[in-house]
Amino acid sequence: MTSTGGGALDPASAENPVQRSRWATRRLTVNSGAMKRLSLRGRGPNKGMANEKKRASDGTDVSQPVDTPKDSSSEEEVNGDGVGPRRLFFNLPLPRELQDEEGHPIQQYTRNKIRTAKYTPLSFIPKNLFFQFQNIANIFFLFVVILVIFPIFGGVNPGLNSVPLIVIICVTAIKDAIEDYRRTILDNELNNASVHRLLGKENVNVREDNVSAWRKFKKANSRFFGAIWHAIEGLWKKQEPQAQRAFTTADPRMSIETRNTAWEPVASPHSRQSVSSPHEEIQMTPVPSPLPRDPDTLGISSAVENEAALLQNLRGDLINPELPVSGKARFHRDHWKNLVVGDFVRIYNDDELPADIIILATSDPDGACYVETKNLDGETNLKVRSALRCGRNLKHARDCERAQFTIESEPPQPNLYKYNGAIKWRQKVPWEPEAEPREMSEPISIDNMLLRGCNLRNTEWALGVVIFTGHDTKIMMNAGITPSKRARIARELNFNVICNFGILLVMCLISAIANGIAWGKTDASLNWFEFGSVGGTPGLTGFITFWAAVIVFQNLVPISLYISLEIVRTLQAFFIYSDVGMYYDKIDQPCIPKSWNISDDVGQIEYIFSDKTGTLTQNVMEFKKATINGQPYGEAYTEAQAGMNKRLGVDVEEEAKTIRAEIAEAKVRTLRGLRELHDNPYLHDEDLTFIAPDFVEDLAGKHGPEQQQANEHFMLALALCHTVIAEKQPGDPPKMVFKAQSPDEAALVATARDMGFTVLGSSNDGINVNVMGVDRHYPVLNTIEFNSSRKRMSSIVRMPDGRILLFCKGADSVIYSRLKKGEQAELRQETAKHLELFAVEGLRTLCIAQKELTEEEYREFRREHDIAATALENREEKLEEVADKIERDLTLLGGTAIEDRLQDGVPDTIGLLGDAGIKLWVLTGDKVETAINIGFSCNLLNNDLDLLRIQVNEDETGLGTEDEYIAIAAEQLDNGLAKFHMTGSDEELKKAMKDHEPPAPTHALVIDGFTLRWVLSDALKQKFLLLCKQCKSVLCCRVSPAQKAAVVAMVKNGLDVMTLSIGDGANDVAMIQEADVGVGIAGLEGRQAVMSSDFAIGQFRFLQRLVLVHGRWSYRRLAESISNFFYKNMIWTWAIFWYQAFTDFDISYIFEYTYILMFNLFFTSVPVILMGVLDQDVSDTVSLAVPQLYRRGIERKEWTQTKFWAYMIDGIYQSVISYFVPYIFVVLTTSPSWNGLDVAERMRLGAYIAHPAVFTINSYIMINTYRWDWLMIVVVVISDVFIFFWTGVYTSFTSSAGFFHAAPQVYQQLTFWMCLIVTPVICLLPRIVVKAIQKQRFPYDVDIIREQAKRGDFAAADAAAASAAGDSEGEGGLSNKSSTSSGMLSGRSRKAKHTQYASVDEDRRPIYPPSIATHNTRTQNGSDGTTYIMSRASAELQLQRQQTQRDDDIGEEQEPAATRPSIDRCRPSYDRVRRSIDRVRPSFEASNDFTSAARLSRIESTHSAQGLPGQRRFNLTTVRKRGLSAFSKKSIDP
Repeated sequence: MTSTGGGALDPASAENPVQRSRWATRRLTVNSGAMKRLSLRGRGPNKGMANEKKRASDGTDVSQPVDTPKDSSSEEEVNGDGVGPRRLFFNLPLPRELQDEEGHPIQQYTRNKIRTAKYTPLSFIPKNLFFQFQNIANIFFLFVVILVIFPIFGGVNPGLNSVPLIVIICVTAIKDAIEDYRRTILDNELNNASVHRLLGKENVNVREDNVSAWRKFKKANSRFFGAIWHAIEGLWKKQEPQAQRAFTTADPRMSIETRNTAWEPVASPHSRQSVSSPHEEIQMTPVPSPLPRDPDTLGISSAVENEAALLQNLRGDLINPELPVSGKARFHRDHWKNLVVGDFVRIYNDDELPADIIILATSDPDGACYVETKNLDGETNLKVRSALRCGRNLKHARDCERAQFTIESEPPQPNLYKYNGAIKWRQKVPWEPEAEPREMSEPISIDNMLLRGCNLRNTEWALGVVIFTGHDTKIMMNAGITPSKRARIARELNFNVICNFGILLVMCLISAIANGIAWGKTDASLNWFEFGSVGGTPGLTGFITFWAAVIVFQNLVPISLYISLEIVRTLQAFFIYSDVGMYYDKIDQPCIPKSWNISDDVGQIEYIFSDKTGTLTQNVMEFKKATINGQPYGEAYTEAQAGMNKRLGVDVEEEAKTIRAEIAEAKVRTLRGLRELHDNPYLHDEDLTFIAPDFVEDLAGKHGPEQQQANEHFMLALALCHTVIAEKQPGDPPKMVFKAQSPDEAALVATARDMGFTVLGSSNDGINVNVMGVDRHYPVLNTIEFNSSRKRMSSIVRMPDGRILLFCKGADSVIYSRLKKGEQAELRQETAKHLELFAVEGLRTLCIAQKELTEEEYREFRREHDIAATALENREEKLEEVADKIERDLTLLGGTAIEDRLQDGVPDTIGLLGDAGIKLWVLTGDKVETAINIGFSCNLLNNDLDLLRIQVNEDETGLGTEDEYIAIAAEQLDNGLAKFHMTGSDEELKKAMKDHEPPAPTHALVIDGFTLRWVLSDALKQKFLLLCKQCKSVLCCRVSPAQKAAVVAMVKNGLDVMTLSIGDGANDVAMIQEADVGVGIAGLEGRQAVMSSDFAIGQFRFLQRLVLVHGRWSYRRLAESISNFFYKNMIWTWAIFWYQAFTDFDISYIFEYTYILMFNLFFTSVPVILMGVLDQDVSDTVSLAVPQLYRRGIERKEWTQTKFWAYMIDGIYQSVISYFVPYIFVVLTTSPSWNGLDVAERMRLGAYIAHPAVFTINSYIMINTYRWDWLMIVVVVISDVFIFFWTGVYTSFTSSAGFFHAAPQVYQQLTFWMCLIVTPVICLLPRIVVKAIQKQRFPYDVDIIREQAKRGDFAAADAAAASAAGDSEGEGGLSNKSSTSSGMLSGRSRKAKHTQYASVDEDRRPIYPPSIATHNTRTQNGSDGTTYIMSRASAELQLQRQQTQRDDDIGEEQEPAATRPSIDRCRPSYDRVRRSIDRVRPSFEASNDFTSAARLSRIESTHSAQGLPGQRRFNLTTVRKRGLSAFSKKSIDP
């Protein structure tokens, strides 16, 4: 705590043996750290609020202090907008300058009620109409409807003419309303959720009951329309009492998660009884009374010579004991939406945070609380937050009434990892009881805040004050605005509609001019036989003719197209929903299209942006392997290993079956051995992940006491060095569950439990552990916690024999650099090699070490630690310096390997998407190292890629400027572009926008959130975009939700490509909404991403089917349907136009009016709709087997302007044939009918034209349809027959007027049937010829694949899909030959698993054979891999020398304990891994982001004290010996 006389640590806390050193688990931002504290400490009581303009627009740090004098405060401070810096007063009067004339607060704050929905009942109609009429075609249709109203323009029926427009508007509005109603439901659930709010106390910061007349009007409308809607619902839906739950139920909301959490803290041992007055509608729940507080009496040492030392030992307290209280204040349950800035709130265990809250006190005596931030950064591991030191005495409502303080806060900003503020209060000092209270202050950082959307975990309660509400909270500022998405084809269709407008304009102008000229002639028959023109003059007649032509030719811009497209998209969405191949039965989740109008966009995706945690991974950590005292343990078969073998051509499916059967057998032996060793009641078979029968044998002492002691001590270290919280779940047998800040840490402690070292819980002074059935208590003297810069954590424990041991676990590079010099050389090399192999398998590695401390060493450390912990300046830096000093000269115990479980099918899905030409970027809030780990496991990264790391290191002193950071980033970008011979110019960007080819698989790029801030600036964005485009994979780490959205926007707008974002948490909402297509994963946790998405799926693997199958189908179908729709309307409209040439363009119909109505309703619309819904060029299994077919969608070749104009020209040509061929046949027909009219009559000529035109159009659609199934043929036949049916039925009634009996008159003419045959043949002949030439000479990819499928090349894929019930293996069905060859290779691999090392004596054979190829992947927490990079050639030579030495030494007796015989493991993991290692590129070896065995040798002991000289180097000829641990004398080099 900083102060002008501020308190620090409570001296009483020194009595507590357990001391924790905590650092922020966040990256420092610009000008933070020490400068932040100095700035806040320097604030005086007369400082005013800062100018709003001084905060950075992007919500990041500001370079100046946030204070300015009062007299310089700007209008923005007092304009009531609430967006500037804010000062809040608690139990203090509001200063006069912050009040208006009536005494009300000037500054207004955002309400805590949120709305993510786009519409309200009041705004729906105008807003929705505004969005719909952004479509230029709708404006045209409305204009035509208005024209038809005036009879002078020849309109027949205005009401009937307006029906199509009304239908399309209403259908679209209903669809939008349904989509938005779902969001409104979620909003209401959140806004009406419960929170315990302090009532009965005045909040001077806000005006009570400040409800404007406009808000009252809106609320009344919402209630009115809501009542109407619920009444309508009640007509067809039975009333469900559960759906009408009252607010007072114990389960009032869904919140952002799938499951509800009751407000009652589940971990609380107390039972609360509701206490309320008779007039309370909302029950009040008081917190249980804690133990009486110790009085604030501090002993004053006479040795203290100055006041600063006294102040340093003073405990701050916000409570003013002299302040009288009313006793009316109580914590009542209230709605989230009623919270306002300045409210006191109490949050209980498992509750979700309703606003951004500053923590004043918690149930923990040290003020700590745990929070789960999965809705912010996607992580489910717990994070520690701390209450302000000055507020920890607050417990009850009466304490809140007595607390007097002021909070100075920065403005709302979206940075999740930064907050600057200060709390100020006045407090009397005990050494001057009669003096005036002193001004005190304490800084407030992000570690003292609980952010909206997080959940309080493992903490009984927390008390705080609301600082930001509603859309000012960080999660809402990162969420973005719910967008209105339109499909790309729909947007591009506007251009084609405009082109058709141009054609329509030309046709109308020709008609108007020709008709005007005709009426202007005085020597024509028109002048003698007609009664005169409608307009009276040729000019006015031409004007009227123009608008009449607009009505007659309106089908050139067909409104029926938009109706048909809505039908097609809706049915496409239904079939996507009905696909059992995307059904996730575990949570009963099908693929749910939430935006029905963008299914075709899914077929054009070029970039996919994915979250990591919960999207690619399950966020489930499983302990798989360990190396202890030079001995490797554990059997596993990971996704990364399967991926490597698959690249080598191994049949991984068969291999996986064999290996998993062996692992299952090993698990049985492990469990049997553990139960023989110790009847552990906490061992549950299903929870065991560390499968190691040989470890159990060693733990039982079968290979000597030395290894037994090493294994026991290693597991004890795992049980003691952690910060997990243990919870015992009752049952028979009972179960111990661990909750930790890191899921890795929970996995370590859980494995120790399974091995017999069970953490039972912690007390104030230590940890209780059940060691092989014996309960023991281990006093923990200090815990130095993990943070991202230290990359390690330590616990100092007093052992039962009195020794003080420091256990340290962390990244291998960090631990190795702190080992004691001159010791354990062979053990270190062995452990490094084992860690390398673990990393090759895609496991996250960690090293465990220890150090024995003398009493004097510990006392010195404790003294320095206490001094650092009470420092007013640079406290964190000083604590880290003290920890660094004690964490040296360590002794290595071993290492662990943990698997971050991927979701099923993630590597295959990413591989298929990559083969399809889709680029996948990972945007995650995790650390760089973790993201790289997952990248290797899921096929996103491989050892053939050069790694480009763009990293700007922050100056933690806060002296760095934006220009300096931008300059550093620019230099790195220039260096990266130089590798591709690029400069980042505008010409290169234009070229990149046209290039849709996937980049060469040579480079991958990794960047962190701090660096991303600078490269996304306007000056560097283009260079960064071009560099990323050249990289096969891009990983953005430690990024905020707003940065995720910014990256998506950069790619989408910068390259003009289609993007898809996929995530599962609220932190992914921004990028989901920013992308063209947003996909939400409906996991077992949060569903906020699902509610904001366009498609909801159950697992990431379903994305391959959604994109490669349904997306490609939808895009191709829709593109073909639109083209055919324009084509058929061109034939119909231009046939009418050709007729006008014979009538002086008087705009008379050649077709009977019902023909015009039926043309787009029954005659031709159903086949084209069916094409858009059911057509398939290839089956779903072939689509997955040949993902390269998707590239036509990426290149947008299915819908192009060339194709559009080709169909238009084809339509005009066929319109000429469709009109003039029947015209010629009619002219040749001379037989008169019984009524004196021959078939040359206008409407009979129309019948001659209409029948062949309908036949031609439907046949044309059939030609363009790939799949001719029975349904398509039946529909086409019915459509063709229907025109005969309608003509016969309709003309038999006299209501048909002049068309009466036209059917028998026309159908009895031979020329009609000749015309019906000749016209379609002449129309379709050019199309058939062109299509035949194209397929034979210039085939598309799909044409070739269709021939292969017809030949049976994909029969294997079809069979696999059938047997797997839709879960196909795309690559497995490429060909029978490839399948056979891979199977043969797999068989050879299995057969040769031992024979290749037969020349090496079994007792001397290494755990794994040396190889010329190594691999580089991953580790945990800053250790970025353990690639073994010694000379490949020398490794082979050493193997040969070892074999030669073996031949020379035949007959010599070997050490019996040299190596473990392999009989315990039917198929050792190490053999498999070494056999499948790929060659590593030099960039990985040289990169500082990865730690290899050789690099560990180089850096070991660099942070330790001066060690012994002559450290021995390791070489492969050294025979690995047992007993190289701290328990062996051999662990020290001679």
